[in-house]
Amino acid sequence: MAIDFVALHEPLVEWVHDQTAAEATEYVTITPFGELHGLDEEQSFRLLLTCKAWGLLGDRYATMDDPSANLTPRGLQWVQERLRRRADTRARRDAARKGLLTWLWAQNEEGVGSPNVNGLLQSPLSLFEGDRLTPGETDRAAAYLLAKGLITGNKSGQFEGPARAEITAEGQDCVEHFEGDVSAYERRKSGGNTTFNIGENTGNIAANSRDFTMNATTNKDGIDPAAVVMLARALRQAAPALELQEDDALEFTQLATRLETEAANGSPDPGKLQRWGGSIVGILNSPVVSGALGSVLAAYTGAVLPGLPSA
Repeated sequence: MAIDFVALHEPLVEWVHDQTAAEATEYVTITPFGELHGLDEEQSFRLLLTCKAWGLLGDRYATMDDPSANLTPRGLQWVQERLRRRADTRARRDAARKGLLTWLWAQNEEGVGSPNVNGLLQSPLSLFEGDRLTPGETDRAAAYLLAKGLITGNKSGQFEGPARAEITAEGQDCVEHFEGDVSAYERRKSGGNTTFNIGENTGNIAANSRDFTMNATTNKDGIDPAAVVMLARALRQAAPALELQEDDALEFTQLATRLETEAANGSPDPGKLQRWGGSIVGILNSPVVSGALGSVLAAYTGAVLPGLPSA
C-alpha cells in the first residue's frame, strides 16, 4: 500500500509538538509514530524529510538508525495557529455545515437514501484541523441546514436537527456551485448588499454584488497596531467573497491571522507585518482574485501598512 506522506505530515508535526512538550525535550524519535501508521524505518525517514522540506521539522538530532525530529520555529508557529483555529467555535460550526452538506451530497450520488447524519463522523469530511467533529456539532449543523432548506428530514425530540436527512436541490446547488460554502451560497442567492466592517472610526468596505466603495481613515505616520488588527479582521471577514481556491483561501486567512497576532502582541515586528502584508497584497492583486473587492482590500492594506508594493 502506498504511503501518503503529504497526509501524514500534519499529524506528525503536531505529534512531535505534543511529545517534546510532554517530555520537556528538544527532540524525539518518530519511530513510535511511524509504527502507529504502519511505516518502516526508511519510510519514517522519508516522512521526516518531507516535513523538513516544508520547514516544519528538523533532523539535526537524527542518526542513521534513529529518525529523530525537532520542531522548527516555523513548525511551532504552524502548530500554534492550527490549535487556535481548532478552538474557533465559529470556524468549527462552518466546517460542520460544509462537511455534512458535502457528505450528504456524496451519499445521494451513491444512491443512499436518508442516511444517519452521524455517519459523517466516519468520513474525512468530519475532520477539522485534524480534530474530529462531535455528534453535537453534527446535530446543530443538521438543524441549520434543515432551517435553510438545504436538507430534508424529520426532527425527533432528543435532537436539534434530523437524525436522518437527504440533500435538497438547493443543497446540491450549494455543493456543486459553491463547494458547500453555505454563507457564500446564501449571499449569492439573496443578491443583496454585504458590508465588511473594518472597525470603529476606520470606516468600512461596502459590497453590492461585486461593486465596492471604501471610506476609511488611514494612518500616514507609520504602522498603527490597532489599525492592523482591524485590517486583519476585515480581511478574514471578506475572504469568502473573494472566491479563492481552497489553498489560496487558507494561505490568505493564515496571513491575516498572523498580522492580527503580531500586531496585538504589544511589540509588533514591523518587518513581519510588512512581509505578511506584502504577501496578502500579492494574492489580492493576482489573477485568482477578480472584481473590485480585491483592489479595494489591497489599497486599504497598503494604507495601513505603508511602503508595500502596489502589485
